[in-house]
Amino acid sequence: MDSDAPVILQSEKLAKYIVETAVYPREPQLLKELRELTQNYPRGFMGTSPESGQLLSILLKLLNAKKTIEIGVFTGYSLLLTALNIPLDGKITAIDIDRKAYEVGLPFIKKAGVEHKIDFIESPALPILDKLLQDPSNLGTYDFAFIDADKWSYVKYHERLINLVKVGGLLVYDDTLLGGYVVWPEEDVEASHRPYRKALIEVNDALATDPRVEIALASVGDGLTICRRIA
Repeated sequence: MDSDAPVILQSEKLAKYIVETAVYPREPQLLKELRELTQNYPRGFMGTSPESGQLLSILLKLLNAKKTIEIGVFTGYSLLLTALNIPLDGKITAIDIDRKAYEVGLPFIKKAGVEHKIDFIESPALPILDKLLQDPSNLGTYDFAFIDADKWSYVKYHERLINLVKVGGLLVYDDTLLGGYVVWPEEDVEASHRPYRKALIEVNDALATDPRVEIALASVGDGLTICRRIA
């Protein structure tokens, strides 16, 4: 999504008020520094929004999450945030095709002293998920999954992750409202955004009707769909 796409709240002043009042003052310094660096990195708009990160940190703490998986790392804002909010012996399986972007955030991860919690795998996600599923000892063992990658694969990721995340665990999908484009008539959406719009409408429909999860679709950042596995 382009950085000048409309905010979901349809009010830049309200979005600014939220982050300046409740988010930025509580953002850890290393996350702030990484966020600011990411803004100047190519396609920096792909970074996790700090208001989404704030919610994720609360969810991780409420879950007492210890074993997590992340699909789509980019420069590592959400990865660092997760590492800061799980125990010293917690583990994150982090999957991304772009190690170069991950290495942008690696100095911040090292400075925070949490690199030992991260197993970064440079690869498309589906083969890694399939490999994890082949080992029965992995089934139902992850507390938390965060997905912020290619939107047209979200449904495929979900069908695999639902078997890796434990009952009572969370699967969180980012960017599910796409700046509000999901409710726009297709002809009013820029051609470059139409495949994303179509994919996310399909994702949202699939998650909303999946009896294996409870869901909350929140207008935080660019949209977060929070799924709690119940079966």
